[in-house]
Amino acid sequence: MRKTLRIGVFLLIYGLIPVTGKAQMLNENTFKIARTLTLIDAFYVDTVNMNRITEQAIVEVLKSLDPHSSYISAKDVKEMNEPLLGNFEGIGIQFNILHDSIVVIEPVKNGPSEKVGLLAGDRIVKINNENVAGIGITTTGVRTRLMGPKGSKVNVTIFRPGYKSLFEFIITRDKIPINSLDAAYMLDNETAYFKFNKFAATTEKEFIDALTSMNVKAIKNVVIDLRSNPGGYMLAAVALANQFLEGEKLVVYMQGRRTPREDFKSNGRGLLSSARLVVLTNEGSASASEIFAGAVQDWDRGVIVGRRSFGKGLVQNGFTLNDGSQIRLTIARYYTPTGRSIQSPYKDGYDKYYENFRERLRNGERFSADSVRLPDSLRYYTLLTKRAVYGGGGIMPDIFVAIDTSWYTNYYGELSRKGLFNSFTLEYSDKNRKKILSEYKTFEDFKNRFKFSEEEISAFIRMGEEAGVKFDKDQFEVSKNEILKILKALVANNYWQTTEYFRIVNDDDYEIKRALELLADPREYRKTLGLQ
Repeated sequence: MRKTLRIGVFLLIYGLIPVTGKAQMLNENTFKIARTLTLIDAFYVDTVNMNRITEQAIVEVLKSLDPHSSYISAKDVKEMNEPLLGNFEGIGIQFNILHDSIVVIEPVKNGPSEKVGLLAGDRIVKINNENVAGIGITTTGVRTRLMGPKGSKVNVTIFRPGYKSLFEFIITRDKIPINSLDAAYMLDNETAYFKFNKFAATTEKEFIDALTSMNVKAIKNVVIDLRSNPGGYMLAAVALANQFLEGEKLVVYMQGRRTPREDFKSNGRGLLSSARLVVLTNEGSASASEIFAGAVQDWDRGVIVGRRSFGKGLVQNGFTLNDGSQIRLTIARYYTPTGRSIQSPYKDGYDKYYENFRERLRNGERFSADSVRLPDSLRYYTLLTKRAVYGGGGIMPDIFVAIDTSWYTNYYGELSRKGLFNSFTLEYSDKNRKKILSEYKTFEDFKNRFKFSEEEISAFIRMGEEAGVKFDKDQFEVSKNEILKILKALVANNYWQTTEYFRIVNDDDYEIKRALELLADPREYRKTLGLQ
């Protein structure tokens, strides 16, 4: 057993060494690491979990390189990749756990559950004859039981409100899409809005499908919302940029010590190359989001509105180890068309890197553009109108919009942290499903007419107090409009889709209002881009 483990450690370390030519001898430092682990296993005074300390060693080595190289254990690899691949394999339902019961919020359209007849509001009481109601099941426990290989079957027993008997369904698992496009709709007669939560393998198709469902000829303006979008696949960002760029234009290039420069260009066949464009960013926009925003800014193709992005300009590649785990190793930096590296400095180490980001926020960067220090040494000029732009730590917007915290109170924060918005709206939606869907025939009708009664607002306040959130009348009045807006949007999300959620929360969004003002004034739009 020990001999096998020593060989495994040797192979693990050997697997980390790049091979040049047919073979390469292990160098002295690599032998030292392998020798250390072997000695610990053979002679250390106490029993040691060699798998654990080997993983710890890998994690620490990678942390010392840069903030974005990382180790992913074998059991986490699939779960980490699913959102970027754009699908997982399961039965296709959106669910939540209410009062220790699994409630179907919505079957995925055209998914396995919808095809066999599962409905919103159904309760799952058994999975493969195992009782799952009233046992304290977790979200992870539900996913473990319902997910599985495409083509495999799962037996689900359902309680449907209004019926005495239970229903049994045999559901054949299939690939279920994970959407990267949260919302797509018209802000006005000429302005299309698209909200992306990440850049995945399916992003381009989702965008094209959404665009096709609109009247493309009527679209004069586009707002791309990348706020709090952490990135994802670089090629997905390139494909989206391609929809807006005329001709063959450089979108991004990457280069590293062992990675020759590689350019990624548009092909000139973009569907929206003549539409006026606004891109929304904030401090949570990173990686592929910054690739897209950087290309738009460098080519003077559109206006960036919002706040400075995160500043991640490092490219990772995945290397699979012998046990199925994976190292995501930084192999290159990416650069915007002007040659900007937008990676924030990390020479002081992993912890300092993230502390510097938190310091940016503490220093008022979200409230004032003047708090952002941009050295002249990192100044570049856009490719058409020669406007000044900066590298060295994120994309700075062309028009700064401070974060709106006028409605925020400690009372609101406590309600949010305890998950009471979701808990209340899930319970409310479950109790009132028939009433809401009969009273409001369309989402438009719901959006225009629906209001919570005073009794329902009091019920929400009581739920908060029962959860330990003491009611504060003054703070409630400050946050009331925001509280009711979020509650209404979550109810809409339970009956319709995420697009409808955003159609409610975006109604008084400061950055979207500023984008619409800009697009309504062609002269200001052109002036911002240096075109007049």
